[in-house]
Amino acid sequence: MDLKNYLIATGVKKADFARAINISAALLHQWIEQIRPVAIRHCPAIEKQTGGQVARKDLRPDDWHKIWPELAEGDPGHAGRQPPSPTNILDTIPLHSVVGIDPRGSS
Repeated sequence: MDLKNYLIATGVKKADFARAINISAALLHQWIEQIRPVAIRHCPAIEKQTGGQVARKDLRPDDWHKIWPELAEGDPGHAGRQPPSPTNILDTIPLHSVVGIDPRGSS
């Protein structure tokens, strides 16, 4: 969820929210209207203040995975290991198996 929709849904006033995360109401307005991107250093406070309803991924959709790579681990929407698929034969092989090599060295 983005900040604008969070404030509408919860009925929290912009001035009160800005005060809670220690920024000016003018800066919050600029973020809400996408005049400027949400400053990286404020994203964790926003996520905490909203109880996770507005996540860092929502605040920085284009670069969150570069800023907070730990959030990308296990995220199925992020490049990397995808969840197992019943249609992919390789997903049925244990993670540490060696495929296609005879351990005895014969062909």
